[in-house]
Amino acid sequence: MKIGELARLAGCRVVTVRYYEREGLLPPPQRSESNYRLYGPDDLERLRFVRHCRQHGMSLDEIRELIAFRERPKGDCGWIHSLVSRHIANVEAQIDSLQHLKGHLQSLLRPCPGGSEEPCAILQELYAWRPCSRCP
Repeated sequence: MKIGELARLAGCRVVTVRYYEREGLLPPPQRSESNYRLYGPDDLERLRFVRHCRQHGMSLDEIRELIAFRERPKGDCGWIHSLVSRHIANVEAQIDSLQHLKGHLQSLLRPCPGGSEEPCAILQELYAWRPCSRCP
């Protein structure tokens, strides 16, 4: 199949396929006589794997390691468990940070009924900066 069909079947754009090729996550494709990239089922499986890993927040380096391990397993896969556990901890930290931010935003809304001709209470609150020990 050509690059457009591969991208369509994997649910991404052609530019994404080319990017993953440049990054070494996809092997160099075969070429037709007219120099079109040609892909097979293994390429589609690999591209779907890469996209699935990206959807789970994995970096390109982590994906390279996973691909290398799958192609040449060495030792146990405990490090993969640790990798996913680290990602879970990161997501939990992001959720905590976002909930904290939500609380700040909600506190901005409390003094402001909206639509007032008086000075905007939200702007006044934003100008009245107060330190927050949990904020970056």
